[in-house]
Amino acid sequence: MTNLTLAQSYLVKAQKRLKALAVLLAEEAYSDVVREAQEIVELALKGMLRAVGVDPPRWHDVGGTLLEVADRFAAEVRLTLPELATISRRLRREREFAFCGDEDFIPTAEYSREHGQQAFADAERVVAWASRVIPPPGG
Repeated sequence: MTNLTLAQSYLVKAQKRLKALAVLLAEEAYSDVVREAQEIVELALKGMLRAVGVDPPRWHDVGGTLLEVADRFAAEVRLTLPELATISRRLRREREFAFCGDEDFIPTAEYSREHGQQAFADAERVVAWASRVIPPPGG
């Protein structure tokens, strides 16, 4: 399996999960939207890294790595990398709280429609950019 084949696989997974994310948003499962959006963003960004020949680190927020290897991306993509890295960092911070919460942080009570909508929009944006970087299979 090549880096490109794996990148394409990550993108397909992210695109399919984005469809499921719309269902969670419609069901008002906002904490789940935040958690799943993080995973979608992680897959898409790791796919972008693989598409340019970089083996992504084995942690959840790879935004810093994107910025470190920015020169491997086309100019139009480089302009968006700081925004994509910010999205990755923000969702990474929310990952555990959105999933498990804490004694004084109940995820189903703490996350609002606005949180869910923002996480969904962020995931859509990252997947859209990943789709521009990662060529389709056979393409």
